[in-house]
Amino acid sequence: MTDFLSFLIDVMAVSKFQSAESIQVAIDQGYRLFGENRVQEAMAKWPALLSTNPTCRLHLIGPLQTNKVKDALTLFHGIESVDRPKLVDEIHKNRLNSHTRTTEFLIQVNVGCEPQKAGVMPDDLPYLIEYCQEKDVPISGLMCIPPVDENPEPYFLFLTNQARQNGMSIISMGMSGDYETAIKCGSTRIRIGTAIFGPRPLK
Repeated sequence: MTDFLSFLIDVMAVSKFQSAESIQVAIDQGYRLFGENRVQEAMAKWPALLSTNPTCRLHLIGPLQTNKVKDALTLFHGIESVDRPKLVDEIHKNRLNSHTRTTEFLIQVNVGCEPQKAGVMPDDLPYLIEYCQEKDVPISGLMCIPPVDENPEPYFLFLTNQARQNGMSIISMGMSGDYETAIKCGSTRIRIGTAIFGPRPLK
């Protein structure tokens, strides 16, 4: 799967809950783009991994609390979960300090309008894009996680249309169970955990 898809789109190996040893195996197999859900967990594993594997890129794909922004900007190459003005303010305040590693920002869209999920509501997306521009936080694309028990296709098509209408090149959508649909709908980056690492280890 990976060799074929890597010519077409970015394949992100989602390494949440995985040990540093398991991640190193994936690196040795050729994966270079990784995603983590939590800042604290990533900080325990990735500084050493990045030191010995400098060609790897690490992205935050989980919710980001404002009090973790400094740490996130120091560790991650990309943050794919920008979703509210208060978070944009904190990124703006800290983005240009000398320790910042982050160069890529994506807005997470709550495409299913699910109250339990992070992400900006679709109706508020135009405002958030404009707010990021005002605060000089460069947005490269959009990310989403569609509702689990519904056909993801209309949600993927919505995200693709929004990204294209706003001139964004990165469309991060599709996971182990629905990446083929996501690719058909225009995804440029899929986030794969189980299909790469196997069943998620117990916490």
